Amino acid sequence: MTPRPLDDVEFYIFPIIFFCPTSRIFYFPKMSTEVRGKLVAVIGDQDSVVGFLMGGIGEVNAARQSNFYIVEKHTIDKEIESAFRAFCTRDDIAIILINQHVAERIRQVVDDHAQKPQTSVAVLEIPSKEAPYDPSKDSILNRARGLYNTEDFR
Repeated sequence: MTPRPLDDVEFYIFPIIFFCPTSRIFYFPKMSTEVRGKLVAVIGDQDSVVGFLMGGIGEVNAARQSNFYIVEKHTIDKEIESAFRAFCTRDDIAIILINQHVAERIRQVVDDHAQKPQTSVAVLEIPSKEAPYDPSKDSILNRARGLYNTEDFR
């Protein structure tokens, strides 16, 4: 049986393959490396990072650089700063999710990044299982409070 051209065949799309019921042939899509979207990076404790990896955001680029960094209790602040700065300088990363208690350890670096006028990477602080979320320490929330007066919403 000779496969027909793909343009005149009706396909059913499954998550990884295409199946043509009339010719009973499976077509595997070609993996493209042309235009790709930007990535989300994660810096945090093991539970947070593994949760996001299971959600499908894990990626390793051609230079064997991953888009996640697991912070453990014995991880020093210089290593966290190094990972944060590396994610900020990468062209393929658009958002960095960082646990709030980890961001507190490198608060000066995170705040310096937020003050840059032409930054292309958004940094969002997320809660963790290990430490409760404190809205007063969230840099994004503090910046939003400065933009709006609570009296405007009454």
